[in-house]
Amino acid sequence: MNAHALKISLAGLPIPQIRFFEEIGSTNDEALAWLSKEASAGGAHDGCLVVANSQNNGRGRLGRRWVTRPGSSLAFSLILRPTPGEVERLAYFSPLGALAICQAFEQIGLAPLIKWPNDVLLQRRKAAGILVEVAWLGDQLQGVVIGIGLNVAADSVPPTDQLLFPAISVEEAARRPVERMDLLGAILTNLFAWRGRLLDSSFLQGWEQRLAFRGEWVRLEAGGHDALTGQVMGIDANGSLLLRTRNGETAAMTVGDVHLRPLDSAM
Repeated sequence: MNAHALKISLAGLPIPQIRFFEEIGSTNDEALAWLSKEASAGGAHDGCLVVANSQNNGRGRLGRRWVTRPGSSLAFSLILRPTPGEVERLAYFSPLGALAICQAFEQIGLAPLIKWPNDVLLQRRKAAGILVEVAWLGDQLQGVVIGIGLNVAADSVPPTDQLLFPAISVEEAARRPVERMDLLGAILTNLFAWRGRLLDSSFLQGWEQRLAFRGEWVRLEAGGHDALTGQVMGIDANGSLLLRTRNGETAAMTVGDVHLRPLDSAM
């Protein structure tokens, strides 16, 4: 993977500029800094992309660390400048990346699911994580960065004692080698396609159809609050996870501060 190969591989997509790094701390940090610049000073336009062969200080949700190993993982961040209509659906930019990954996996014969709000699972193990960060200048939205880290080859999966949730690589699930560049192209192609459906009811339907643990009893843990046990029922129009609690009530859990674990998990 290099800058020239990326440019050729992604030539048909609406990506005005690509920044490639052999190694970087965090593609999201680079994308946010690029996004914050004025257009006249080289600021990022809608669709600009940051890709790294390896990432040594990446971030996951809730401040977790995500390291991507050279040659065996994918680490990239896409910069988007939402339209006024899309601003009303900011909560959907997180599952936007997950849906794109799911469809790319489905296209190579896999059966992915989304662990709410946006982790992508294969065989009930985590294959990809997404961190969406929103940049504001005062009360004005500058843009959105969708950061994606994905385990492609077997050696991209961290040791078990470093995991908060069981993990898997794409190649282990597929039982064959998978070309990173092809996977990247498929994910981005699907992401731009799903973005076109962001304001349509089919977006939520696509998310719900791939929702992991539907009908199962799970435990959700939110910082500073007691854990909540409930049965996964679906997702509402705001992107909140709907749980049926032990007393039969329905609770809507908001995106961003909740951990999801199946009750039978030892993790």
